[in-house]
This record gives sequence, C-alpha cells and structure tokens, in this order.
Amino acid sequence: MKAVLVCGGLGTRLRPYTLSIPKPMLRVGNKPLLEYLISLLSYYGIKDIYLTIGYLKEHFKNYFGDGSKFGVSITYFEENESLNTAGSILPLKNNIDSTFLVMMGDHLTNLNIKKLIDFHKRNMSLGTLVLKKIEHKIDYGVVEFDQSLNIKKFLEKPVLTHYINTGIYVFEPEIFDYIGEKEDFALNVFPKVLQNNKKLKAYLLEEFWVDVGTTAEYEKINQIISIVEGLQPQKL
Repeated sequence: MKAVLVCGGLGTRLRPYTLSIPKPMLRVGNKPLLEYLISLLSYYGIKDIYLTIGYLKEHFKNYFGDGSKFGVSITYFEENESLNTAGSILPLKNNIDSTFLVMMGDHLTNLNIKKLIDFHKRNMSLGTLVLKKIEHKIDYGVVEFDQSLNIKKFLEKPVLTHYINTGIYVFEPEIFDYIGEKEDFALNVFPKVLQNNKKLKAYLLEEFWVDVGTTAEYEKINQIISIVEGLQPQKL
C-alpha cells in the first residue's frame, strides 16, 4: 500500500515558528513532527510514501532524503503554488492504482492503521474518513426556546460532543475522478462524491490524535514531551 503525506501548507497559525521551518518539520522532542508519522507508516509495513511539499521544501529533502535511512522510500511532489489538500495529491493520479492512505503531515497519532485498512476494505467504500470525538464545555447556561420565544429548556453549562475530521483518509483510486485543481477534500471533493451516490464511511478513532495547529498547542505538546515520545503504535 502507498501513503501520501500532505506537507505543503504555510503553517501561518504557528508563526513565528514557521517563518523559517515548515510546520511538519517543527521539532517535537528530538525529531520533527513528520518523522513520527513516517515511523508509524513503516511500523505497519507502508514503505512507499509520497510527500507533497511546497513551502520551504528543501527542509524535507535535506532531512529525509530518499527515505532509506528511515526504512522507507520517499518520492516528492512539489507545489509551485498552494493547491489545497485534495489538489495537492492530484498529480499522483498516474502513480496510484490501488487502495491508498492520505494523512496530513502536521499531526501526531498512534492510529492502528491495520484496523483502519481492514475496516475500509470490509465496507467497500470509495473513501473512509477518520473521525475523532471531542467534547467542548460551554461555560454558560444554555436556553432553548421555540419560534414563539417560549422557553422550553435550560441546560446548565452543557458539554457538547462532536466528531471532527482528522484529515486521515483511505481512498480507492476512483477518488481522483472527483478531484479538481486547487480543491479541498471537505469543501469540494466529498460533496461531489456524495452527490454521485458514492459511499464514504466514518471510522471512529479511539487512539491518540492531535493537530499541532497553533503556537499554544505546539508549546503544550513540547511541555508533555514524555507522552509524545512514548507514543507507540498498537500491536498488530
């Protein structure tokens, strides 16, 4: 199986850290964010990896090279301009002819990839989206009312539960038929897939996952580095 790691973003929310270093190459502990993902893929036997790169792209090449030092084979696809999450993988259309994995290159997880792939194949869907449950506490009482402004219910500081898109996907090659240039998966591609009555399945992630998206999150991750360094993929 092949994997695509999307690494072309500007990382604007993590400035000033990303002014000179691309976000996936920021250090967490003693190695870049991206190295954790590459190690995870290698652990599950996924050795054929594509990196879509753009911003400060030489950092990736200088550190990972062809991937041999990390037990994998890395091929680079370079963006001359921002192509968004889906548009960035479109150039790989002629390189992929079987089920493949897509991950954002700036996340940390110990996802059991074998379980994910088995789920995808068992459900025979065009795509499987990995979702993570999050809970958000509202610090105020919430009031529900009807169209006539009659009070119906009080909820004191409720905890709202949502499932968010982690940016981890398993696709069949047919997905390329629904991707246009500079398109985003969530905004453009998935609506087209559903409009054409193709099946997308949700896989509920139980393992650790975090998007290192802001300076506060990045600094927090480094404060609890013992947890991050201790991340181990679940046994097969």
